[in-house]
Amino acid sequence: MKTPILILCLAGWLYQNPALACCSVSSQNVPAINADQTVILLWDKERQMEHFIRKASFRSQGDSVGFLVPSPSRPQLEESGNEAFPYLAEITTPPASISGGFPLGCSVSSDALRSPKGVRVIEEKTLAGYETVVLAADSGEALVKWLKEHQYAYTPEVATWAQPYLEQKWYMIAMKIAKQKNDKQDSNMAASALRISFKTDHPLFPYREPDSRSDAAALGIKDRILRIYFVAEAKYDGNFSTSQAWTGKMMWSHPLSNEQRSQLLAHLKLDQNTGPAAFWLSEFVDHWPYGIAPGDVYFSRSADQGEVGQSTFSWSLDPAFPCVLALGLLWSKRRR
Repeated sequence: MKTPILILCLAGWLYQNPALACCSVSSQNVPAINADQTVILLWDKERQMEHFIRKASFRSQGDSVGFLVPSPSRPQLEESGNEAFPYLAEITTPPASISGGFPLGCSVSSDALRSPKGVRVIEEKTLAGYETVVLAADSGEALVKWLKEHQYAYTPEVATWAQPYLEQKWYMIAMKIAKQKNDKQDSNMAASALRISFKTDHPLFPYREPDSRSDAAALGIKDRILRIYFVAEAKYDGNFSTSQAWTGKMMWSHPLSNEQRSQLLAHLKLDQNTGPAAFWLSEFVDHWPYGIAPGDVYFSRSADQGEVGQSTFSWSLDPAFPCVLALGLLWSKRRR
């Protein structure tokens, strides 16, 4: 009878200690790529505001990495707590383990920071382990000049990637992070979660990237996982366009309780009045290939508002309960 009791006790311990994991990028003429990504996208339909929370993960052989993030309107940048990521993982997959990382689909570049004619520096800020600069460029040529002056490796692939955004007068956020002094031999890089908030007509994930297949091969990376926690007033679907489906799969989709809504906003360091009065959370998982994507992922309200996946329990089980139950059964049997 000792063995089953031990197994039940171990089961209780594993329930209490779910495994969690995380992820890393580089400098000029050195391979640098986005690795696994986990992002939180909070859509405020009434205010037409998207809050994009990214947890950074890059791989690079250089000592630092710079990258560009497009934004359809002037962005607001703030540090966001990391606590929201394991919190949402616990809600959607209790008590399973998760892997994560982060971004807005972005262009990884070199090192970065003055301003040539045609480029306006809107804001400079250091936060969450990043040096950030919000730029407004009059032309692709002016942006290229700025990037070159600040030691960003603006390759033909990056130019091709950026052109559609520049034509639509999007802002560019230039960022860089550096490896810790004692981690120069490690290709991984990470920073704290960063919140990027911007006005938009439709919630989106900038999925497009420059072709990074050669850099991925140089770093020995074959695949990666993109995980998106999408929060809105209802269940939403993500697609490249009305005629082209996205490869991401909806794994879980349920309304959140008022308590969960309040806790999530606190973890994200956002005001309790942010977003809709009631939250609906959907989790998407995509095996994000290194290559050229057909477009960005746009989200729209789903025609099917049915729930997806098993909902979490409204009560929790004490991890010691299996042990107590087993001991009680053993005592009862001996009494007989």
